[in-house]
Amino acid sequence: MTKQPVLVLGPLMPYLLTELEKRYAVEKLYEEKDALKFLLDNAGRFRAVVTSTFTGIKADMIDLLPATEIISSFGVGTDSLDVSYANARGIKVANTPDVLNEDTANMAIVLLLAATRDLVANDRFVREGRWAKGENAPLAQGIEGKRVGLVGLGRIGSVIAEKLLAFGCDVAYHTRNRKPDAPYTYYDNLIELARDSAALIAILPGGDATQGVISRDVLKALGPDGTFINVARGTVVDEVALVELLQSGELGKAGLDVFADEPNVPEALFKLDNVVLQPHMGSATVETRRAMADRVVTNLEAYFAEKP
Repeated sequence: MTKQPVLVLGPLMPYLLTELEKRYAVEKLYEEKDALKFLLDNAGRFRAVVTSTFTGIKADMIDLLPATEIISSFGVGTDSLDVSYANARGIKVANTPDVLNEDTANMAIVLLLAATRDLVANDRFVREGRWAKGENAPLAQGIEGKRVGLVGLGRIGSVIAEKLLAFGCDVAYHTRNRKPDAPYTYYDNLIELARDSAALIAILPGGDATQGVISRDVLKALGPDGTFINVARGTVVDEVALVELLQSGELGKAGLDVFADEPNVPEALFKLDNVVLQPHMGSATVETRRAMADRVVTNLEAYFAEKP
């Protein structure tokens, strides 16, 4: 039986490529010297396209794929995918939700603990021999009994909330609308949530609708004793204000897994002891990334099973 052609737009983890190649005739657009010419000559052959949150797919690319019926994306975020345009063209867009909830939530907790307990700064303190020389590291902050505010309470946010309860935290949240079944304190005003919280965790979708939601005023309300954690998208926070407030001490600490212009991180952050940085590793465990890869494949299989 002839394998169904599948176009891969950008680099993917080797495991996923192997699984795709077992089932489909995979062609890699990112390896073509003249990608535009390749598309113009071959686009009519591809009913399925595979991309990722990092590569994405926008309207101009969709226009070059007239035969495409399904876009299967590696990742849960859709801010790099022009979903509404694809849907208007009758193209199904599938992503990989749920399988990454636990590890992304774990990253939020790790960053919260690392930031509040000065984990990275104290690691450097020991490695530099300062402890051995008789210096004492400053006392850190605990989170037990403290209010932690979540900006967003979707799939991942709900898992973060459950994990925070295990640490004895008081959980509150801000979303556009109150969630009737959520057993946590709701704030319709984000600045008030920040003012009342010891830490604020951003876990909301990216995109135009959430651009800069974590504003300078929100960060200032969190204050010099507050901690900001971002496992959402870099665009949801005013990054310029974030850097300035961390430098000045008007914001206490931060743990950041995402940035506005990845992989470019504001260099001013490199010199700060009150921030913990990660290279967008929220879901980056072997187990979760394999589960995400499997979901990309099963999304394609389910589609073609219905529409052979």
